[in-house]
Order: sequence, then C-alpha cells, then structure tokens
Amino acid sequence: MDILVACDSFKESLTAEAVVQAITDGFSEIWPNARYHAFPMADGGEGTAAIMARTLNGQIETRTVCGPLGVPVEARFAVLDQGRTALIELAEAAGLAQVPPESRSPLFTTTYGVGELMRAALDRGCRHLVLALGGSATCDGGAGLLQALGVSLRDLRGNEIAQGGGPLGSVFTLDDDRLDPRLKESQIDILCDVTAPLLGETGAVAVFGPQKGATPAMIPILEASLARLASLIAMRSGQDVAQRDGMGAAGGAALGLVGLCNATLVPGAETVARLLGLQSIVNDMDLVITGEGRLDGQTVQGKAPQAIASLAKAAGKPVIAFAGTLGAGHEHLFTTGFDAVFSCLDRPCTLEEAFAEAERALRRCARNVAASLALGRSFQAAQE
Repeated sequence: MDILVACDSFKESLTAEAVVQAITDGFSEIWPNARYHAFPMADGGEGTAAIMARTLNGQIETRTVCGPLGVPVEARFAVLDQGRTALIELAEAAGLAQVPPESRSPLFTTTYGVGELMRAALDRGCRHLVLALGGSATCDGGAGLLQALGVSLRDLRGNEIAQGGGPLGSVFTLDDDRLDPRLKESQIDILCDVTAPLLGETGAVAVFGPQKGATPAMIPILEASLARLASLIAMRSGQDVAQRDGMGAAGGAALGLVGLCNATLVPGAETVARLLGLQSIVNDMDLVITGEGRLDGQTVQGKAPQAIASLAKAAGKPVIAFAGTLGAGHEHLFTTGFDAVFSCLDRPCTLEEAFAEAERALRRCARNVAASLALGRSFQAAQE
C-alpha cells in the first residue's frame, strides 16, 4: 500500500516536516509494511522557501534585515532557476512566530524587512520575485516593504511616517519616484492562500487582525489606516486594487506591489503543488493524508490541505486530514474532497499545553486512525 503524507505546518508548534514524520510514525505502528511518501507542504506561508529549494535544487541565502518589531533578524530566501528566481517568505522578516505573545500588536509591527529581502534578491540578480504570504504579524498594508524599496510615505507636515499599522493612518502623500527601478524589469508573483478582500467585515483587519494581537479598539484604527493607503495607491496608479480578492492576505502586504509594481496574485497552495509535480505523485497513491494546524471553513480558500484534497479527488483517491483543532465550517470539507478529518487534541487544555504536546498527540491520533482503518478492513473481510 502506498500512502502519501503531504501536510503543512502546525503553526507555532510543528514544522511541516515534523507533522509528516509524526503521522508517518503513528501509521507505521499499525501498517509497518506500507510505503510512505513524505511530502512536507506549504501554501505560501512558513517553510515554503525551504521546501521549494530542497525539492527544486535551489539555494538558501541569509540576510540580516529589520524584523517585525524593528529589531534586526536573520531572514532567509530561496534562489531558484539558476539564479533567475527568488522565493521570499514574508514570515521570515515579518512573521507572527517572531513576536512574543505579549508584544503582538499590528499597530507597531512592520513589513520593512520584507522589502529589504526583495532588494537583496534584486542585488543577487534575480528578476523573478515570488513572494509567499502567510504567517504575518502585520497589518501595515505593505507600507514598510514599500518604504524599503524606495517609496516615501509622508504625513501632513512632510515627515516620513513611522513603521506599523497605527502610524500609517497619518500618511498624507505617497511618492514612488525613487521606487527601485529594477522592479520595472522584474516579474513579481505573490503566493496568496486566502481570498479575503483588503477592507470590510471579511477583510485583513476584521478577520485576521485579532490573530496578530489586535484588540477591538485597534480594529477601526487599522481599518482606517489601510483605507487611507489604498486611496493613495489608487490615486497614484489609477486602479483600485483594494477590491481584488486576496488583497487582505498578510495584512494587505500585497497592496502596493500590485498597485505600483504590477505584481500578480496567484493561488499559493495550487502553485506550489504544480511546481512540485504533486498530481503525478497522487495518481500513484492508495491513500492520501494531509493536514495543518486548524481545519475550518477557511481551509477551502486556497489552503494547502484543500489543494492536496482537490488533487486526490481528481484522481479518485481517499483523503484523510489531521489538524490540531477543527473550527467552524470544517464540516463543509466533506464536500470538497475530504473523506475524514480529525483533531489530534484529546482533552481540554491551554494553548501552551497544546503546543508542547503537539507531536505526541498527533502521532497518537494517527496511530488510532490507522488502527481504525485496519479494524474496518478486518471487519469487511469477515463479513465477506
């Protein structure tokens, strides 16, 4: 029996590699003779660069850049296609995992370091920039990365605004005359794993802001900040890109790149799966296993498990998914290619306890699911 284990990370607790290993270990206790095909996945979030570099024989480069709190961090990007392409993860320079829970506030976090990574890739000679969104700690509309690339954002007094989603509300003028000219000769693709718009009840702030530490009092401030930046970009570019699906991803980080640099939003998980040639692998499997930290109604909006399930459904293969938690709307997954979904939590616990026990809990859950499959097969054989 051939089993594909293709999973994304469990955010802040297990890497994609660790998730795949835990599930494989659990299943192997019951099905030791099965052939397991380990395939750590990403949909444009954490781990995408490493996975792509390893699979496509690329290189990983490291730079010291501005972190989400303004403190220098070591950030990596992948160089692919013989130096022509750079895959940059926003989470490397502006990731939520880099900010302690008590310091999380999108009023102050910035994407400036992401722009520095893009500059480094341009210095390296890359002219195809692939920016992987996901796992961000920011709601600055990509203002920080624009400033790092040469855009000036000034307040009413002509002073350059400070970093973060809060100060962004005071921006009065946008000047892109000094935008890095190399961007005009570059192709910029943005891997996006959600379809949320920039503004409104389903937008960047209302849906994702609380995950990054935004309090109810911060929501209207951040919403007004993004709306202000969007209006300036619309006036400068002549196009209202804020209305496009997916612009709410990563706190609106793609806003200026799409409006000022002709960047293109592409589905993250589907694009990664295509580049890695997953469909041909799925076609040869007997069982497909996928998963990520949380499965809910948003999973169908371009998340890695949904991309895997869609490939499996097209090939007529059964799909099992594992998650840390099952959220509202997860029952809709049964209509989009999933045959069964499981939460690995077995008791009420704190978030810290869930993170600490994640590997053990996932391995145990996988073992129990494998045992159930074995029991079902034995029962069916007995009935026949």
